[in-house]
Amino acid sequence: MVKKYLRLLLVSIAFIGIVTEKAQAQTDEEIAKDLVEIADEIYNVTKAFIDARDQYAQAAELDPTNIKANYMAGKLYLETVNKERSTKYFIKVLELDPNYRFDMNYLIGRGYQYGNDYDNALLYYNKYLDKLNLEQNYRGLDMVPIKDVKRRIYESENAKEFRANPANFSIVNIGTQINSEWDDFAPVLNEDETLLIFTSKRRDGNLNEDVDEDNFPFEDIFISRKVNGKWSAAENIGESVNTPFHDSNLALSADGKQLYIYKDENNGDIYFSDMKADGKWSPPQPLGSTINSEGFSEKSVSISPDNSRLFFASDRPGGQGGFDIYMSSKDSRGKWGKSINLGPMINTEFDEEGPFIDYDGKTLYFSSKGKKGMGGFDIFKSEYDSVELQWSEPVNLGYPINTPDDDVYFVSTKDGKRGYYSSVREDGMGYTDIYMVTIPDLGGGEEKLASKDSNVKKNATEEKDVKVVESTIAPVTLLVRIEDEASGNTMDAKVKLQTTEGNLEVPARMVEKGVYEFSVKNAQNVAYMLSAEKDGYMFKNFQLNIPASTSQPQEVKRRIEMNRLMVGFSAVLRNIYFGFDDATFTSNSYVELNKLEKLLSDNPGMKIEIAGHTDKIGTLQYNTFLSKRRANAVVNYLTGKGIDSRRITAKGYGETKPLASNDDEKDGRAINRRVEFIILSGK
Repeated sequence: MVKKYLRLLLVSIAFIGIVTEKAQAQTDEEIAKDLVEIADEIYNVTKAFIDARDQYAQAAELDPTNIKANYMAGKLYLETVNKERSTKYFIKVLELDPNYRFDMNYLIGRGYQYGNDYDNALLYYNKYLDKLNLEQNYRGLDMVPIKDVKRRIYESENAKEFRANPANFSIVNIGTQINSEWDDFAPVLNEDETLLIFTSKRRDGNLNEDVDEDNFPFEDIFISRKVNGKWSAAENIGESVNTPFHDSNLALSADGKQLYIYKDENNGDIYFSDMKADGKWSPPQPLGSTINSEGFSEKSVSISPDNSRLFFASDRPGGQGGFDIYMSSKDSRGKWGKSINLGPMINTEFDEEGPFIDYDGKTLYFSSKGKKGMGGFDIFKSEYDSVELQWSEPVNLGYPINTPDDDVYFVSTKDGKRGYYSSVREDGMGYTDIYMVTIPDLGGGEEKLASKDSNVKKNATEEKDVKVVESTIAPVTLLVRIEDEASGNTMDAKVKLQTTEGNLEVPARMVEKGVYEFSVKNAQNVAYMLSAEKDGYMFKNFQLNIPASTSQPQEVKRRIEMNRLMVGFSAVLRNIYFGFDDATFTSNSYVELNKLEKLLSDNPGMKIEIAGHTDKIGTLQYNTFLSKRRANAVVNYLTGKGIDSRRITAKGYGETKPLASNDDEKDGRAINRRVEFIILSGK
């Protein structure tokens, strides 16, 4: 079956090549029509929705009046990754035909919500509510009920509150030893934090060389061990656990000796595997009927440190609604007893997933689509009161851990200072990466991750400020002015300020058109990444240091000139770094790479050249070879993200085009080891 889907996809791609060859004899509108037909074929017969999405998007770029291309591009962005990119396509549909779909304002609101633009999300959600009130008798399939819209409004209002009062978490990508260019998720660890097991869709090491119906590799379970404080390169856990098809891990016992995994058997059941004396894993066996139900799904699990209680999620009848979290205890014979629903304090009418019982045996982390969330699954925590025999009101861990998309499968370390989970972030190396969450040491004693004293809303910010600096300390104000480079006129843009370590984002306030203000309080100098983006312009990323706060107000000013994208435009990708004699990205490169991928996705008709350069150390022949490798590394990353390889040309110029003297490493050779891109054609 998979090969059938792949054959169709390859045939469709061949058709795209034919369309490209015919381009000189066709108008843009005719090419767009052909691309829509190809995308329809991919969408209707396969599950390769990202491939179909990219063809619809290219058709919409060639012919902006093609309403189906715009709608389907937006729809598939909303259903896959980079959901925020759906907005521009839906807005175009609304411009072309306000009556194309009844729920178009709602869909635009969804795109804005995923893009963290909550003011616009609320604007369009309320427009949709007005439409529902005006047409109360409408019952079409494209009608979203009032209850669902009000939930989205509630989520957007929550998100504004959480983002305005971010919790003091540092969230760091754990690196290339674990993460790949594909999906990496569901990390679990032993209590010593020396063993990490997770699920990955990577090609390298996968037991199946083929791909699934969505044109992505199958899921396999991988393992890494910490050696001298660093994670080793992840390896496939082996054929005793993995099969040629989808396999995913769920939980690991505190001693690291028992692994729980998910299998599609019986609509989804929990299995376990034991580590043998030789370090290998036993063939997985299903848990008993008190855990696995007949005909319903059990898809996540956590076991208490003493192995006496099991927490899991199931959609079996009798719950609060959707997936609920249940608990089972071992009896005196070591058998799992009857499963008990944790009740309405934890479970809602929506889905609950990903339980993790902490090492204290009473703190439960879990994800919910209900309660006070920002959208999708949010991570919450609750504590069990053994005197009152009830769970406390769950607390949302807040921003930046939670986002408008799904945040799930969070696990904490034994000392409570760190956590691990998977997320899609700007510095990601793949579609989903694994991140480590910590609370920075602020002095005044140790803190536990999301401890009872840490309210991740307003109180968390107030408490954090007291610990970092005294209340009499004045904030540092950063004023950023955005200008069109050609005209010098100020203009609106998406401006972001976040720490270079940990992705802690500072909220922006627009002072006037094109001028943005950030207010920062820190006890010491802190390095931040300042970025600006606008459709039709080259993105800009800058690193700057914000000075320590003092008793006197301080003001820092920055002017950013934005360059309009046009044929012949070239720019150095300044934050893509290579070591000496190396063509491997450093961890700081991925923000820039992901923004370049976004630029190309937003402009599907654009073709570019990626130019690699070196310093003067080495022979001319070798440097030319090395610079081509560096250019190809960028190309391979972009194509791995779904960018059509025919849109990108890689060239290596070696040492022939230096930007600075090669006599000095920091101010010369390091600058010359770079990658540039040049727009060759397209919009």
